Amino acid sequence: MLRQQLQNLQENHRQMMGEELSGLSVIDLQNLESQLEVSLRGVRVRKDEILIDEIQELNRKGTLIHQENMDLYKKVNLIRQENMELYKKVYGNRYANGVRRSSLASNGLSINEDPHAPVHLQLSQPQQQNYETSGTSELGLQLH
Repeated sequence: MLRQQLQNLQENHRQMMGEELSGLSVIDLQNLESQLEVSLRGVRVRKDEILIDEIQELNRKGTLIHQENMDLYKKVNLIRQENMELYKKVYGNRYANGVRRSSLASNGLSINEDPHAPVHLQLSQPQQQNYETSGTSELGLQLH
């Protein structure tokens, strides 16, 4: 009895795979087609569920990345404001208000108007100059 069930299942499987269909009547073929359509609908529903879950997860990740991007943008703006305050302290208000930007650039400092432009900070060694007579030294900080 188990062997007969196994044979029936194997024959059913082969027919579902499109094999050994020659002995089937038109009604049997229509029933097989209906079974396949029901199975295919189930596969498509499951595939759609998986895709919807993946889309929702990607949207969630996109929202998190967007929020992180906004936080970083705020930090960059805060750093720019701090830099502007430092410019004011070091060079006075004449540089901070944009009147003499060209001399800032000539001093190795630049102010970008584009808020989305990348900020590159780089420390450099002080340039060797002869300060022996005055007894002073300078710290070299270069902003790009």
